[in-house]
Amino acid sequence: MITEMGGIIGLFQPSKEILDYFESRGVEPVNVEPDADAEYEKTVEIDIEGLVPMIARPGHPDDAIPVSEVQKTKIDSVFIGSCTDGRFEDMQAAAKILEGRKVAPGVVLKIVPATESVWKKCLDEGLIKIFNDSGALVGNPGCAGCAAGQIGQNGPGEVTVSTGNRNYPGKQGKGSVYLSSPETAAASAIAGFITTAQNIPEEPAVFERGEHEAAVKIEHEVTGECPTKVSGRAWIIDRDNIDTDMIFHNRYLTITDIHQMGQYCFDNLEGFKDFAKKVKGGDIVIVGKNFGCGSSRQQAVDCFKSLKVSAVIAESFGAIYERNAINAAMPILTGELIDAGIETGDELVVDFETGVIENKTKGKTVKINPFSEVQMDIYRRGGLLGGGC
Repeated sequence: MITEMGGIIGLFQPSKEILDYFESRGVEPVNVEPDADAEYEKTVEIDIEGLVPMIARPGHPDDAIPVSEVQKTKIDSVFIGSCTDGRFEDMQAAAKILEGRKVAPGVVLKIVPATESVWKKCLDEGLIKIFNDSGALVGNPGCAGCAAGQIGQNGPGEVTVSTGNRNYPGKQGKGSVYLSSPETAAASAIAGFITTAQNIPEEPAVFERGEHEAAVKIEHEVTGECPTKVSGRAWIIDRDNIDTDMIFHNRYLTITDIHQMGQYCFDNLEGFKDFAKKVKGGDIVIVGKNFGCGSSRQQAVDCFKSLKVSAVIAESFGAIYERNAINAAMPILTGELIDAGIETGDELVVDFETGVIENKTKGKTVKINPFSEVQMDIYRRGGLLGGGC
């Protein structure tokens, strides 16, 4: 989750179990450890006394609350798997709760072990049988719910409890996703509503279940000119943590022609799904913090180039997205503009060299961070590998 917090790299000192794991496979590990006299900028201590089962509410993986606060919320599906909770120990935890029980009527339980070795161990130790007997749908090993077309995605209006690592809108489908532990997920699948392993009812809840519009084809051409001062209309999108699935959903990842990418820009961002139809060449997008977080994909950068958006200005960018944009000569700048008095439709002039923004509509100016020397060098060359702006 390092990239979710804007980090580029995170180093962890491996435990003995990790070192033994490498040794058992004949691999020489790189043991990252601090010097004996290392000094630390900050030490964080976490008190877990009295910790209760937690769950993250839809749209925000950081919005964790006690499960009791959303107890008995009706659900449609449950997903147990992903790179974070598809380990054998996670499968064991789910199986312990599911054994001898059945998935609630109207609920679909999808279970996907993370790797082939985990899947085989589940089979050898009888966990797959427990899952099948409970009524779960067991998939082939892999990432599953994190990619469109795989087990774990949900549909419009669907409420899901998932053990995945992210629940940004659209990441795991078009429904709502709560993030939980495997125990809470399995318990909820049996109950038919959100609950913990300690509060599974004797009888499950029974309830009734409550198109993507084709976008226009964009014919914008990508030019080779790289102006250092641009002008255009402002688009204010007052949102933080707009991830790459909101910018360019993973169901379109087979599209590699940049001319076809623009029509799907913000296709999965609620309130801006018609952005591609309304945007004009030269427009300037202004957003909040951590723009472009989530999975890495070049289309989330190139879709703006396809639409001839002249710049994206955010309070901060996801680390991978920021580098993708700079390397592709897509103008991005950082600055706090959401509360700077700029409104959607205002005519702006942005100077990449000075960071000065002139609001011609309101007759005011504001200063943000200009291009760095390295960014400007890459931009003037039309990208890290050339190719034009």
